[in-house]
Order: sequence, then C-alpha cells, then structure tokens
Amino acid sequence: MRRTVAIVAAVAALVLPALAHAFDNLEPLAAKQWYLGQDNAWTYWPAEPDLAPVNVAVIDSGIDGTHPEFVGRIAAAKSFVGGSPYQDEQGHGTFVAGEIAASPFNGVGIAGIAFNAHLLVAKVVEPDGTVSLPGEVAAIRWAVAKGARVINLSLGGVRDPLNPRLDTYSPLEQAAVEYAYSKGVVVVAAVGNGPQSPATPWGFAHYPASLPHVIGVSAVRQSGSVPDYSNRDAIYNDIAAPGAAIFSTIPASLVDASRPGCAGQAYSDCGPFEFRGAIGTSFAAPQVSAAAALLIGQDPALRPEQVSWLLERSADDANEATGCAMCPPGRDLFTGWGTLDVLSALTLLGDGSQLPPPDRYEPNDDGGVWSHALPPLPRTIDATLDFWDDNVDVYRVHLNKGQRVYARLTPNGNAHVQLALWAPGTQRLETLKAHSPSLARSRRVARQARLTYRARSAGIYYLEAKLVVATRDPVSYRLAVSRRST
Repeated sequence: MRRTVAIVAAVAALVLPALAHAFDNLEPLAAKQWYLGQDNAWTYWPAEPDLAPVNVAVIDSGIDGTHPEFVGRIAAAKSFVGGSPYQDEQGHGTFVAGEIAASPFNGVGIAGIAFNAHLLVAKVVEPDGTVSLPGEVAAIRWAVAKGARVINLSLGGVRDPLNPRLDTYSPLEQAAVEYAYSKGVVVVAAVGNGPQSPATPWGFAHYPASLPHVIGVSAVRQSGSVPDYSNRDAIYNDIAAPGAAIFSTIPASLVDASRPGCAGQAYSDCGPFEFRGAIGTSFAAPQVSAAAALLIGQDPALRPEQVSWLLERSADDANEATGCAMCPPGRDLFTGWGTLDVLSALTLLGDGSQLPPPDRYEPNDDGGVWSHALPPLPRTIDATLDFWDDNVDVYRVHLNKGQRVYARLTPNGNAHVQLALWAPGTQRLETLKAHSPSLARSRRVARQARLTYRARSAGIYYLEAKLVVATRDPVSYRLAVSRRST
C-alpha cells in the first residue's frame, strides 16, 4: 500500500458565513473561512497579541513561492524529490500552508490561523502524487535542524495491525518522528481517509498519526458530524478539526481562469474540483498545527507533550448535542478528545492548571533502539505515562548470568501500571506479545507493581512499564531498579 497525501474528492463548493473573532479577520475572502470561527482561533485575545515567532514545517508537495499570501512568510524551503520546493504541481502543500500561515494582514485573500508562523517548506511528493518515504524521513530531520517547533504531516500510509501485508509501518519514519520529539518538536498528522484505505470507513489511523508522540487529527463537518471518509481509531485519533468545505490557497498554475471571476485568483474555489469545497483529514490537521504554533507563541517554553495535552484536554466533547449522533460522551474513536477549540486551549494554559511534567527519559516506547538505558544501578527515577499518547516506557537493563533484578514502581494515585521484563534481542513489544510471553511480570502490592527475575544468560534485558487502565491525565510514577549477584 503506497503512501499518499490525505485528500479526497470534494462534493460541493460552499460559501459559509464567518463567525465573529475577538479581533477581526479583515481579509477580502474572510467570509469563506468558516473554520476560523468554529476553531475559536482568535477569540482569546481582545486585540492582536505580540506572540513569539514559531517555525512550522509543512512536509508536503511544496508551495507556490509566487503566491502573495506567502511573501515574507517562508523561512526556508527544500525539495527531497527533485525540482523546486517553490513549485507545487499537486497544490496540496500550498493549500495546507495557506490554512496555517497565509498572511492575515496584507489585505489579500484569506488569513492563516497562526499569524506568528514562519514556514519551513519540505517537498516530498513525487510527480505521480505518492509520498517519498525516504524524502519524508530526511525532511523531518531537516526541519528540526532548521528550528521547527511544529511539523505538519498531512500524508501517510495504511495501518492494519490485522494484516501485515497491508501495514506500512516504517522504523525509519518512527525514528525520525521520535528524533523530532526529542528535540522539542510538536508533530501533527492527519489520521487519513477511507478512500486511501482498504475500506471506508477505516478503523485505524494511518502512519505517522498512529506513532507515539504524534497528534492524530480527524475531520468533522460544520454541523459537527463525522464524515465516513475520516478514519476512526480508539487510541491514535486524538482530536478532530473542520475537514469539509475548507477554503485556502492554491498555486497560480492550477487556477481555472475560465471560471467567472477567477482570473488571477489563486484560491481553492478557482481550482480543480478536488479543491473546491475541499474535504479530508489533510485539511483538518493544519488547523491543529496552527493552534500548536499559537500556544508556543504564547509560551515558548512549552514541551511537545504539554502542547498536545493542552490541545486535547481542552477540546470540545463531540456528542449528539454537538451534532455527532454516533459519538458517545467522552473520548471516542471518531473524534478523539473532541473538536479543536483554540480559545479553550489558551485558557487552560493561562488559568494556572498544572501541566504534565516533562519526562527526560522519552522517547522510550519499545524494545531495542526505542528503549532508554538506565543509569548505573541501583537507581530511582521519576517519569510519566499517558494512556492515550504514551502508555509504554521501556528501559534497558544489563544483567550477567545469575544476576537478579528487582524493580518497584509506585504510581502517583491509584493508576494501574504493570511491569514486564523482556528477553535480550527484543525489538517490538506489541508484535512479540502475540507470539511469546514475557520473562517475568509484576505483582501488585497495594498501589505498587513489583517484579523480580534471575537472569539465565548475560545480556541487555528490557523492563517495560505499561499503563493498562485509561486515565484522563498523564500518570507520574517512581521506578526503583536494583540488581544483585547470587
């Protein structure tokens, strides 16, 4: 199954009224940007605030470098598939970039949500519309080197844990994402669309949205309902945003000048059919990326896990009352935590709520290279788990033959955390669990999880801490590990 940008065919062009903002979107085509009001994009501030600039990487099909909306808005650009990054034959990257960073104060066209954003443009889409996986991986690392604080990935490949032949998991992609996360970057990705999946609706988020530490974004209509094309996922669908009848920028080369009033108008209602009233999770994700840029602009010290917590836990719950008849109250597989609300996220940031503490041992989400080497034993460390975004921590422990390891984990509160020890050579725990049991598992003593094991051979073992019961917020824990020769 090849990787593609997450766009589906549009059904109709709609012109919808704009909702009020605390400071107005005065651009000429503001009335077509209904999603700014739905997102409460600017309602937190009574007037235009002075935010810190934030580099947002759009890893996509490039950008039309001649478009007036992007004058002075592009910090750097590079193509990883040949040609110029400033030429966008597909139009997808230009559309996504417009939602994030179209100039809101130039008196032309539309307003991007993140008025403090500077774009890092990476072109990774081949001429046939497929995504170069090596290009994507290289682009993520390039964006980090260029100072990205947010990366938008409106692209992906199918995840199918029930059929390995269809599943497009890439360890190189995971390594790149975890590298970005370790450098303080918020990674946002579309959960994908049914038409690019084996079935519609599809029950699993695409990669990279289904990787740890990635904010997976699904789509909702203006009515609040969830379209069939938006992939579902009980774990990796984190938040929803408007993904239907979206209006944005397109390359001048795609303008249909034969349409009335379209000469020189490089906006989606003058483009090819798939961009007129555009739909898809591709166009929901950049709104979340823009919201992340606004949060970081308000507080540049925020860590990625804190940004995701603010966005997700402040989302408007989707349920029958909000227009989603199939969404039960609370977190669900259709919209995750709910629909994006920038006002609520900024309010949560500023109301004194305690943010999740940074976990300096992340990323450590699996066996092998994905684990973290513990300092010399005995050792006591403090870390966190998040059932929805980071429910597994894995540590490397070297044992000689005959040595016994002792581990004791104490969670903060009544959270249910289990310990397991895995054999040397373990790479992917979830894959292994289907075929082989762990060497040892913890027993519960009051709130604690306790584990002991005597090594039958020397090697590097993997100690897994897993949060097994859902909690709303991250769970802090203290892990004490020691070893003794016998």
